[in-house]
Amino acid sequence: MGELIHIYHTNDLHSHFSHWPSIRALLHERKRWHEEAGDTCLILDIGDHVDRSHPFTEGTAGKGNVELLNEAGYDAVTIGNNEGITLSKDELDELYIQADFDVIVSNLFEEGGGRPKWAKPYGVLETAEGLRIGLVGATAEFTPFYQRLGWEVTDAKASIIESVNAIKDQTDFIVCLSHLGIREDELLAELCTDIDVILGAHTHHIFHEGKTIGSTLLGAAGKFGMFIGHITWDPATGETEAELIDTAELRNSEEGFNDELIADGKTQLSEPIFYNEKELKAEWFKESELAELFGEAMLEYSGADCALFNAGLFMEGMPVGVATRYDFHKMLPHPINLCLVELTGAELKEIYQQSLNAEWPNIELKGMGFRGAVLGNIVHVNMAVEEHQLYVGGIPADPEKVYQLITLDMFTFGYFFPELKRAPKTYFMPEFLRDVFSRFFQAKAVK
Repeated sequence: MGELIHIYHTNDLHSHFSHWPSIRALLHERKRWHEEAGDTCLILDIGDHVDRSHPFTEGTAGKGNVELLNEAGYDAVTIGNNEGITLSKDELDELYIQADFDVIVSNLFEEGGGRPKWAKPYGVLETAEGLRIGLVGATAEFTPFYQRLGWEVTDAKASIIESVNAIKDQTDFIVCLSHLGIREDELLAELCTDIDVILGAHTHHIFHEGKTIGSTLLGAAGKFGMFIGHITWDPATGETEAELIDTAELRNSEEGFNDELIADGKTQLSEPIFYNEKELKAEWFKESELAELFGEAMLEYSGADCALFNAGLFMEGMPVGVATRYDFHKMLPHPINLCLVELTGAELKEIYQQSLNAEWPNIELKGMGFRGAVLGNIVHVNMAVEEHQLYVGGIPADPEKVYQLITLDMFTFGYFFPELKRAPKTYFMPEFLRDVFSRFFQAKAVK
C-alpha cells in the first residue's frame, strides 16, 4: 500500500482559545499516527487565527498566536484580514519573526512593489516517497484598509492562478489556502482546474464532507475552532476525501487554558492610562455620560463636524480608580477603526433619518469587527433634526454644503447605510476605538 497524504486545516479561530488544547492534542496525535504509518501529514491554517478582541492577542500583538501555532506543529498558514488590517504595518512585519512555518500569501506587497520578507507566493513540499505538494494562497482584498496601512493588495484569484502556473509542472498535487470566502472559492475552482484542493475561510462556511466543483475539492471548517478539517489524498487512486472533526467531542485536559491566556493578556495590558474619579456606566438603550465623552473624543480626534456611532459598543463601563489598557480593551474590544465621511447636508440628513430605525437597537450584530451583543441606540453628536430641519453644530445645515461625519468603519460597508459605502471617505488606521478613547483621557489627565 502506497503513501497517503493527510491534511488538517483550521480557519477563522478569531482567538477563541477554549477548544485550542483539544485541537493541539489531536494534531499532535494524528501527526504521530500518520508518520508511524509511513504517511505524510500537513497542518495548515487559513487565516484569522489572530483577533485583537482577545486580551492575550492584544497584549502580545498576535505573537502569542504564532507561538500557539508553533506548538501545535503547523506547516503553513495564510493571513486573514484580521492579521492583515488590524495590526499596524510594523506589527504585521514582526508577527511571524519566530514562526516555524511558512506564510503563503501571493497578493500582498510593499508600497511600490516587492513582497514582504516573511511571505511566500507559493511553496513546494516533497514527501518521503518523493511526491511534490504545492501550496498557494491569498487573502481578501480589503484594498482601502491595506493602502492606509502602507500595503498594496492585488487581485487574489489572479495572483493564485499566477502562482499555480509557476509550480504546476513541478508538483503532483496543489492545495490552495484561500481567505477569500465561499463565492470566490467557487469561482476559483472553475477558473483554475489545476488546483486539487481549496481550503476556504473568511465567510465562516462549513463543508462537512467537502464540496466538489469539477475536479477540485473544497474544504471549510467554520469558525472559532469548532471544527478541524481533514483532507485525505490517495496518490495511487487520485481520490480525495474530506471530513470535519467536531472539537466539542474531543477531550479537553486543560479546562482553564483560556482563563490563563486572559490573565496573561491582563498582565501585558496593565499600563495605567489615567485615574477615573467618577463612575461612567455603559448604557445601550439610553443616553449616558460615557457615550457623550466618546463622541467628544471622536470629534476632537478627527476634527469632524459631527459624529455617529452605536451605544452597543460599550461592553463595560468605567469604574472609579486607575484605568489601564486592559480596562479600555474590556470596554471596547472591537477591532474597529474610525472613518471620516464627506456628505452633503442633504445626504447627512438622510443618514440621520435612516439611523432612527426603531428595530436597529435590538439587532444582534455579528461580524464587521463588532464583538458586542446588540447594536444599541444610535448616538448622534453635534447634529439633530428639528421640524424636518437638520442642524449641525446648532446651525441649520445647507443641503448643498459638504460636511464631515466621523463614524465607525463598520457603518461604511453598506449594510446599514448604503450611502456611506459610496461616499468619499478616509479611514483612520491603525488606531482602534479604544486607542482613540484612551488617548482622549490621557490628554485630559495631562492638562
